[in-house]
Amino acid sequence: MVPFIVLALLSLLSTTCLSSLVGDFRVLLSLKRGFEFPEPVLSTWNLSNPSSVCSWVGIHCSRGRVSSLDLTDFSLYGSVSPQISKLDQLTSLSLAGNNFSGAIELAGMSNLRFLNISNNQFNGGLDWNYTSIADLEVFDAFDNNFTAFLPLGILNLKKLRYLELGGNYFYGKIPTSYGELAGLEYLSLMGNNLQGKIPGELGNLTNLREIYLGNYNVFEGEIPVELSNLVNLVHMDLSSCGLDGPIPNELGNLKLLDTLYLHINFLSGSIPKELGNLTSLVNLDLSYNALTGEIPFEFINLKQLNLLNLFLNRLHGSIPDYVADLPNLETLQLWKNNFTGEIPRNLGRNGKLQLLDLSSNKLTGTIPQDLCSSNQLRILILFKNFLFGPIPEGLGACYSLTKVRLGQNYLNGSIPIGFIYLPELKLAEFQSNYLSGTLSENGNSSLKPVKLGQLDLSNNLLSGPLPSSLSNFSSLQTLLLSGNNFSGPIPPMIGELLQVLKLDLSRNSFSGLVPPEIGSCFHLTFLDMSQNNLSGPIPSDMSNIRNLNYLNLSRNHLNQTIPKSLGSLKSLTVADFSFNDFAGKLPESGQFSLFNASSFAGNPLLCGPLLNNPCNFTTVTNTPGKAPSNFKLIFALGLLICSLIFATAALIKAKTFKKSSSDSWKLTTFQKLEFTVTDIIECVKDGNVIGRGGAGIVYHGKMPNGVEIAVKKLLGFGNNSHDHEYAYTLKVDEKSDVYSFGVVLLELLTGRRPVGEFGDGVDIVQWSKRATNSRREDALHIVDPRLTMVPKDEAMHLFFIAMLCSQENSIERPTMREVVQMLSEFHRHASPDYYLSSSSSILPQQLKKNGTEKKEIVNGLKYKQDLLV
Repeated sequence: MVPFIVLALLSLLSTTCLSSLVGDFRVLLSLKRGFEFPEPVLSTWNLSNPSSVCSWVGIHCSRGRVSSLDLTDFSLYGSVSPQISKLDQLTSLSLAGNNFSGAIELAGMSNLRFLNISNNQFNGGLDWNYTSIADLEVFDAFDNNFTAFLPLGILNLKKLRYLELGGNYFYGKIPTSYGELAGLEYLSLMGNNLQGKIPGELGNLTNLREIYLGNYNVFEGEIPVELSNLVNLVHMDLSSCGLDGPIPNELGNLKLLDTLYLHINFLSGSIPKELGNLTSLVNLDLSYNALTGEIPFEFINLKQLNLLNLFLNRLHGSIPDYVADLPNLETLQLWKNNFTGEIPRNLGRNGKLQLLDLSSNKLTGTIPQDLCSSNQLRILILFKNFLFGPIPEGLGACYSLTKVRLGQNYLNGSIPIGFIYLPELKLAEFQSNYLSGTLSENGNSSLKPVKLGQLDLSNNLLSGPLPSSLSNFSSLQTLLLSGNNFSGPIPPMIGELLQVLKLDLSRNSFSGLVPPEIGSCFHLTFLDMSQNNLSGPIPSDMSNIRNLNYLNLSRNHLNQTIPKSLGSLKSLTVADFSFNDFAGKLPESGQFSLFNASSFAGNPLLCGPLLNNPCNFTTVTNTPGKAPSNFKLIFALGLLICSLIFATAALIKAKTFKKSSSDSWKLTTFQKLEFTVTDIIECVKDGNVIGRGGAGIVYHGKMPNGVEIAVKKLLGFGNNSHDHEYAYTLKVDEKSDVYSFGVVLLELLTGRRPVGEFGDGVDIVQWSKRATNSRREDALHIVDPRLTMVPKDEAMHLFFIAMLCSQENSIERPTMREVVQMLSEFHRHASPDYYLSSSSSILPQQLKKNGTEKKEIVNGLKYKQDLLV
């Protein structure tokens, strides 16, 4: 009898478990139906076999029920059915890293301890029945689109240790009652639209180890002194959130703190010496505030310090010598202050230094010898100081360097051998010093500077011929050598700089001919060879530089005629041929019709209507009284033949236009489009013209789905491949479309054409920068007055993006993907000067709120280095 009872109980238990698992099976099927693109990632979710549930991908079972559901990074779309709450035995649920949208609500999951819905597009609010999930310990909702007040029901989660609500659109104030979540060890509310004061009650969360409240939030008032009670805190991030007042001395009580981020606020007063008590501190960033005074001597105790950022403040005094002796220091950024005295002699001897930026101060003395003692230094920025003496020879063998900016000092002596040929170097600036001697050849042929994008040696005392090793710079985009004493001929190897955009050789002593190889620099947009001793003719090969926008050959000894073929360069808007020995008739066709007489002054043998100097040519006349009948007949026949040829060619071209265009065009998109190249071609016809600019014709078009677009067709270019932390210059690479887009934005904002309205040599980009001093808040001075319905903050934001896109150095422009993201996620609160006036080249990393940036935002060190470097 007993065995029978046991068997019956086991049978009943088995039946109950199977019944419960079948219920879980049905819930999972309901979930799958709400997902978009579930295959092939959920191909194991077999619809016909409930008993196989526990072997499905992402599923874990315990005691015959689904206890864990993990769909992290499955790239799923769609919505999450409310049926999910029926998985009432779940202890762990992760939907992170997908593209789920719509609202989500959980209830009745009393066993749930771990919940991660981060990096999705859920919206609405989080006002759930938290009493029914009261055992929750981890709640991560980072990077969604929740738009509501912060949920108060979370106060019912007495076991909660980890709360991440950052990267959303929560608004209002931080509830003071959040100070009652006594078990919290991690709290992040960063990247929302929160306002008001930071409640001092958060100081009651004495178990807290990490707190993140900055980025996008705009708080009022000072840092609450009560936060000094968080004695277990190891990471505090209150950056970029509008705080003012002094830094509380009491923060020096947080002895376990290893990261303190207070940058991009309005903090004032001196740096508290009590921060020197934070002997565990690894990362300290107080940059971009209004701090005054000196660096406290007590910082000598910060032996663990890895990052020290104090730039963009009002600090003064000398840089303490002990800074060089901090054994773990990797990043030191003190730029844009008022520091005086010398750079500490021992800086770099710790063998750890990777990033040093002391630019825009008043430092004197020489550059320390051992900055790159262990080949760790990546970035060296010292420009705009009063430094003198030679550049240390050791930097010529610092193979780790990627960026060097030493301009606007009083440095003398020669450039160390090998310095400009370092293999990882991307940017090298030495302008406006007293450097002398010659440029050495590359003595190590195995190490080539293939990454160097910009080299600026202008305004020094360098002399001698250019080294043939310049041909090693295969990625060079900008070469500035003006204002030196270089001599000899311009070497033919200049034509091997196939990526160069800007070449300035002006104000030197170059002699001989302009090398015809210059015509191989197809991407060149700016060429200045003025104020040299060049002679001979302008090579006809120069007309191959189809992207040329600026050409200055003035004040040389060039002679013969000016090639008529230069008039075919449709992008050439500024040219200066003055004070040479040119002779003959000045061409009048093409771009020559745009230039002023001053562009040709000082050439007495030039003639033409523009110069008020008529040309005297010997003409052949007919004998009086005889009609030139043969000539008339031949001329008439010639006209007839030409007309027939042109008519035939036009018909053939019209028939083949659509096919050849759609077959040969390449459509590059930066977001999902619902039209094709063929649809675009349909728009390009005379009846659709809505405007004509300096770069081409703009057409209106209506796509098959009803979307209206504008299409800009660039004029005057053939089918050759070279003829296509763009626009009127027409250089195409991975960043050229970004520049072009910046020009279009400025056209839209200002209502002006890109060229022709701002005087000689000035285009819309240059004019906009001058008119606003590149400051976003001054953008309203140039906005088209007809844009009365555009909010001021949106206009300023568009101007900000346009300035980023149109930076002269393409290396410093954002990608088009980043541009699209900046446009779609309007950045409302960061200070404009932060991006446009800093001495480092800043990329818009701070504008990102997507899930892929979470690690960089939380890991403050890497995030800040990428942002500011």
